Amino acid sequence: MNKKVLILCTGNSCRSIIAEAVLNKYVKGVEAYSSGVKASGKVNPNAKEVLIKDGSWDEKYHSKTIDKVMDIDFDLVVTVCDNAKESCPVFPGHTKVIHVGYEDPDGKNYSAFLKTLKLIKMELIVIVKQELGLL
Repeated sequence: MNKKVLILCTGNSCRSIIAEAVLNKYVKGVEAYSSGVKASGKVNPNAKEVLIKDGSWDEKYHSKTIDKVMDIDFDLVVTVCDNAKESCPVFPGHTKVIHVGYEDPDGKNYSAFLKTLKLIKMELIVIVKQELGLL
């Protein structure tokens, strides 16, 4: 049975979407989701583009508020921005919550999104595997 991971950000348009897609593609045994504490309602076009070029994009990825995923029993919640860390809700049971912050690429050029993708692939994959005992 797959471990369920939530990636939480503020707008759920860049970092959390990228992280969700990367974890779903590259980490076996994990089912990743993303949401925002104040979701923008749209995926940033540059975030979508880097995921398409990486082969990680799926049309199911979309910006959504946290209430849309609160009924899922997560094994791990990862906040990827300081605002989400500060306003992260309490999750039921023994859900572990960690923070792995990334600079917001929103409003920057495409290379900032590519950098975010590379950092998430290098760092977050290993951290999530360690936290879930998948190494």
